[in-house]
Amino acid sequence: MNKKLTLSFVFLLICATPLLAQIGDATEVTQTTVIEKGVGLGSVIAVVASWSRNQSILWAILHGIFSWFYVIYFAITRSSRDR
Repeated sequence: MNKKLTLSFVFLLICATPLLAQIGDATEVTQTTVIEKGVGLGSVIAVVASWSRNQSILWAILHGIFSWFYVIYFAITRSSRDR
């Protein structure tokens, strides 16, 4: 009988631990994830614009990292042959 009581108590602790662990988290503020995995539209536009101008994979990768900064730079500095 003592063994059943001990096993029941251990089982109760195992089941109750996740519930007790969430009590402390209830007062914390939930954060929203802004950055997600994947390639953004700015990176795609930057890589295509860089490839059309330079024909270089290394420059395309670098400009893809800078994404919208390179897209704006490309729009400002493009020549009439790029249009």
